[in-house]
Amino acid sequence: MSSFSKRKIAKGFVVALVIPFAMSGCSSNGDFADLQAKMAEIKARPRGRIEPPPEFNPIASVSYAAHQMRSPFSPPVDVQDVDIPSGRQVEPDFTRPKEYLERFTLDSLKMKGSIAKEKGPLFALVQDPAGATNRVKTGDYMGKNFGRVIDVNESAVTVMEIVPDGQDGWVERPRTIRLTE
Repeated sequence: MSSFSKRKIAKGFVVALVIPFAMSGCSSNGDFADLQAKMAEIKARPRGRIEPPPEFNPIASVSYAAHQMRSPFSPPVDVQDVDIPSGRQVEPDFTRPKEYLERFTLDSLKMKGSIAKEKGPLFALVQDPAGATNRVKTGDYMGKNFGRVIDVNESAVTVMEIVPDGQDGWVERPRTIRLTE
């Protein structure tokens, strides 16, 4: 007899012994006493009471009467159109190349003196924040707001800046850089 057939017979024998024991657990002799006792205990407990839902009190309705009032998103006063002068319109020249001193704000520039050549224009000596001294004459540009030098004298440099007016336009603003000792 081969080992394969011996194993097959042994397997069959084990199955034959296990099945009757397994089936004995499924047999019913009608004795559900423990189960019936547990059910009786559960039924004997006092029944719970479900609370009724809370009573609904309707909220008093209020009519909206603020539609006649000012919107919170509009200005608090009536805005009237500002009369923009119809004279000379100011606008910076965006096409011209920027000069060196236009990198700095006018507040950061300091006038340190002036110099003039014989029979030549007067130059102001302006120090930038890096400490370098630059010569500036009338017509040069300086400052971040398109400032054009309109006057140079021994004690000050007058610059005319072009700044936004807050209404999609531009206005001129004069500024002066005074000599610092």
